[in-house]
Amino acid sequence: MLAIGVVSAIFGSIVGLGGGIITVPVLVLIGPSLLGEAVSSQTAVGTSLAVLIFTALSATWTYKKQRKVDFASGWLFFSTSGPAAMIGALLTNRIAQGPFQLAFGAFMLVMFGLMVARERMKPLNIRWKITRTFTEGSGREHTYGYSIPLALLIGCGVGLVSGLFGIGGGSLFVPLMVLLFRFPPHIATATSMFVILLSSVLGSGVHAWHGNIDWSLFAALAPGAIVGGRVGAVVASRMSGRQLMWLLRVTLLIMAIYLILKGIREW
Repeated sequence: MLAIGVVSAIFGSIVGLGGGIITVPVLVLIGPSLLGEAVSSQTAVGTSLAVLIFTALSATWTYKKQRKVDFASGWLFFSTSGPAAMIGALLTNRIAQGPFQLAFGAFMLVMFGLMVARERMKPLNIRWKITRTFTEGSGREHTYGYSIPLALLIGCGVGLVSGLFGIGGGSLFVPLMVLLFRFPPHIATATSMFVILLSSVLGSGVHAWHGNIDWSLFAALAPGAIVGGRVGAVVASRMSGRQLMWLLRVTLLIMAIYLILKGIREW
């Protein structure tokens, strides 16, 4: 569990995923082998989202010291992402194990497609009404912009997915911020982790209220998440992560296919 926490957090903080997209399927699929008993989808989601707080906190702190977090934009996204994460957490209890695995597998398949497409797609050249000029720690200045209604809509959608599946939502945030609003990838990743931190606190609070957090699993995963989140943020600042991205894509594809097939059988 400690190793799973480290690995998922490293992947998550490098690409802005948050790590839950690895933790949740691992708990659901191989939980019986590791723990001797099955882990329900609700428990996997709740526990993953609680652990995600530490992953995002560790990564955000490192990115903040590098001055790569656009806090003003982050608070805007969170204004709808946070409440939506709470709604998603409430919906988790209404979905049976089979349909949940099928839906999560389909979502992972979409994420695989987005990761492959992101390298081939270029940011849209749209002049948005709101323009931001941001200077990162290295002194490099970036200019990008966005539409407030669209940003709020994206925040709502990402928050809903985050609370429902126990993931950070960065897998949606980062590509949309880069392609639609022309955020530099590393600024998008850092800002995404900040939004994930805030949304995870609200979403996991709802899951804790409904008893969806396994505190023994949480205690085993959280230390790894703290270490992995910091390591991932440092690695992201020093390398492109191309090899790791391909490893993550292959992992997502395999898990997605397995979850879809397993979900169909159980449904």
